[in-house]
Amino acid sequence: MKSIKEIYKIGKGPSSSHTMGPERACTVFKNQYPNADSYDVILYGSLSKTGIGHGTDSVIKDVLSPTPTNIIFSQEQLENAHPNTMDLLAYKDGNQIGKLRIESIGGGDIRVPGESLLDTPEVYPENSFAEIADFCKWRYIEKLSDYVELNEGEEIWDFLMDVWQVMKQSIAEGVTKDGVLPGGLKVQRKAKYLYEQSEENLAPAMLEFKRIAAYAYAVAEQNASNGTIVTAPTCGACGVLPAVLKYAQDTRGFTDEQIVRGLATAGIIGSLTKRNASISGAECGCQAEIGTACSMAAAALAELYDQNLDQVEYAAEAAMEHHLGLTCDPICGLVQIPCIERNAVAAMRAMNACNLSFFLTGSRNISYDMVCRAMHETGINLNHRFRETSEGGLAKIYARRK
Repeated sequence: MKSIKEIYKIGKGPSSSHTMGPERACTVFKNQYPNADSYDVILYGSLSKTGIGHGTDSVIKDVLSPTPTNIIFSQEQLENAHPNTMDLLAYKDGNQIGKLRIESIGGGDIRVPGESLLDTPEVYPENSFAEIADFCKWRYIEKLSDYVELNEGEEIWDFLMDVWQVMKQSIAEGVTKDGVLPGGLKVQRKAKYLYEQSEENLAPAMLEFKRIAAYAYAVAEQNASNGTIVTAPTCGACGVLPAVLKYAQDTRGFTDEQIVRGLATAGIIGSLTKRNASISGAECGCQAEIGTACSMAAAALAELYDQNLDQVEYAAEAAMEHHLGLTCDPICGLVQIPCIERNAVAAMRAMNACNLSFFLTGSRNISYDMVCRAMHETGINLNHRFRETSEGGLAKIYARRK
């Protein structure tokens, strides 16, 4: 399994698959053919159908500038290809000098089909939660965060501390801003409104909801406005994990050093899901993004609350199980409706999943590996209209109403 550094990427929104991935792809191609006098970029699948809403075309032109670039939004259905596939072609004096097909596979990662050109090294010998749990029990390792340090080395803590500082900054900035998000939907920012609501006479449950929702909205709105965020595991689901960790720090007094331990545990869950299923909305629907983010957050909380390994797994499993079948149907191809609100709802669900793991440990029948496999099977069998194409669900109904 890859390093958890592959899960956490610091960058600008709004979409890890549609902006971060194509940005990396164009950088790779430009470095291969720096002397080209023009480029063609052909976008397929979800990249074609929602690329404009996500700003894919703008990113491509920015990276390949000042060389003239022609972007083609193809309607061709590719066989046996990832839904986020792009062809890059380089020309010199009217002749094609290079071509490369790249897939944007989620979380800002890219791959060249059939090649190891962009492969990163394997860091963890174990590739399932069951294997990890067996290893930890054999070595008397009680915390997933210790398992992470064993495989990644002590330097992982500096990396995760940088990640946590960016997460906190995105919250701090997000709760101070108001106005309308870009893109044409005229979506009002809500994080500041939520954050500044009076807390006088609020019941504890309402107070918890208000703060967590404000934090989740803050990060998701920063993402929607092209602000700097951390993929966790994607841009579209970037608000879930920071929201629950910031609330836990506020209310339980966890130090930053303790919080990054939670990030390490969350990273294992994200990495397992990415390896054994998918974190791409275009491949498996929003269950792959928000569902994974919720699992990561629930597991992180379980680690912070000193729950054992079985309870951490229960928290992650319960969080994912109740997102199975969640479609990805962004209105107008923007990461705004229903994406932003889903971050807040998933953050609360992560809290609930962690609480269930505390009370019901030892009673579960479903493992995380099972629910991960079920999510993947569900996702690949979803109709393509519900996998980030904006052709079904809320996106279709909204367009029809307009």
